Amino acid sequence: MNYHTPALLSESIEGLNIRHDGIYVDVTFGGGGHSRAILERLTTGRLFAFDQDADALTNAPDDKRLTVERANFRFMQNWLAHHGYRKVDGILADLGVSSYHFNKADRGFSFQNNDAPLDMRMNTSSQLTAKAVLNQYPEESLRIIFAEYGELPNAQRLARQIVTTRREAAINNNGQLIEAIGNCIPRGSENKFLAKLYQSLRIEVNSELENLKSLLMQSVKLLSSGGRLVVIAYHSLEDRLVKNFFKNGMFEGEAEKDIFGNVDVPFKQLNNKVVVPTEAEISANNRVRSAKLRIGVKQK
Repeated sequence: MNYHTPALLSESIEGLNIRHDGIYVDVTFGGGGHSRAILERLTTGRLFAFDQDADALTNAPDDKRLTVERANFRFMQNWLAHHGYRKVDGILADLGVSSYHFNKADRGFSFQNNDAPLDMRMNTSSQLTAKAVLNQYPEESLRIIFAEYGELPNAQRLARQIVTTRREAAINNNGQLIEAIGNCIPRGSENKFLAKLYQSLRIEVNSELENLKSLLMQSVKLLSSGGRLVVIAYHSLEDRLVKNFFKNGMFEGEAEKDIFGNVDVPFKQLNNKVVVPTEAEISANNRVRSAKLRIGVKQK
């Protein structure tokens, strides 16, 4: 499977601070690039990896130190307990969509192919598709998705146009969607607009932000003291959740301070300045240009 070269590979592996006998988790296995780099640093340690996409599992190397589960990482804690592990030393999450998914037209993640179906499911066994969202959701629900997940300023008009169009005929593929919303797309920034629109649909279909929140909360319970949580995010909604959680131990608002002005939070962010790809990495793989890496160290 043609998955992309892992983003920020050396920086994320360094951030995990891997012990040769430690227990680690790669919650977004994908092409297996990060997992292979972790395995290179293990001797008696173990690596558990998760991916909800059956296609990804074909990339798993035959290694007795590695266990790969076809599951969403929101079930991470349950699966690790099933294998007898209550604590781990490091967790890595490389969020977002791989080149494999963007390039495989029948998965519907890219707007480049007019005939591609409006699917966008990471887990092809799940029921909800982008087509169902567009054709079945009420106008107000669509508006909220476009405004909150796509940060589109004309979300109301966009939702209304989709609802008006689908009354006449279902919106089944990319071409029909783009035609339906043609007068809502700003001239000169078509690709940027459509990228945000498709991002909003993908987040809804895959419950991406709720799953990320679950991952962050589970990591507090799973990581041993001094353990590392490394997260690579690709858009501001994801990165904001991670940043706030590391800073305040919550997803919104400010944490309460004690009488000395200190905040009791589960993680200390190791890199106060977010890590981004070098120009050389972006030149080699333009799809990593928006990647942002944050490293949290479990406090106690």
